[in-house]
Amino acid sequence: MVILYSFLAMLSAICGTLLVLKFSEWSRKNSILLIGFAAGVMLSIAFVHLIPEAIEHNPDSIIYVFVGFLFMFFLQYFIFFHPCHDEHCDVHLGAMSTFGLSLHSFFDGIIISIGFDANTYIGLMTTIAIMLHKLPDGVTITGILMHSNKSIKKILTYSVATAVFTPIGTLAGLLFSGQISHLIGNFLALTSGTFIYLAAADLIPETHKASNKRAGMCLLAGVVIVAFLGHLVHH
Repeated sequence: MVILYSFLAMLSAICGTLLVLKFSEWSRKNSILLIGFAAGVMLSIAFVHLIPEAIEHNPDSIIYVFVGFLFMFFLQYFIFFHPCHDEHCDVHLGAMSTFGLSLHSFFDGIIISIGFDANTYIGLMTTIAIMLHKLPDGVTITGILMHSNKSIKKILTYSVATAVFTPIGTLAGLLFSGQISHLIGNFLALTSGTFIYLAAADLIPETHKASNKRAGMCLLAGVVIVAFLGHLVHH
């Protein structure tokens, strides 16, 4: 039954992807606006949700924000051979963001399993919270992939691959709940560090290159929407 709820969260992310693809012509033309929105979503999830939640679970987990940030830097530097200096070099953008959001989806799945391990009410509230922020997650990854000039087929493949890590994480949580429940704060902090890096090092510089002031407003919209959804769930 718990796996079913994690699949609902996965479907919420896919709905975000389908929403963008429904208006694909506009989305490709205005992909830089979606990049700005994606940066806002990632920053808001990191600072408004993940870090406070991580500290609540374990005050010492804050160091893992820095670990996550450095991890993404060295992953990009040594594996993707970046930073690159081409003005239009955005090939790595989709790969890095897909990795970061997949990691986030995996930990979301673990959180769902731990919520239901506590009791049904907490599990349901956790699932609803995750479903609400999964919709903008789907918009985020699709917008980034569009900006990276990926085909519709690849966008769907990468988006589904990213979303499916939620039930995978739930399954892992169910199998290893005794071993990982005390590490959830560290996982959340680690994920927040990857999000901060992706937003600051990859997404925001893209909006600067475009010199589109509306992208800044979209960033702010991403921050406000995610913060509002979090407020809605917790009250």
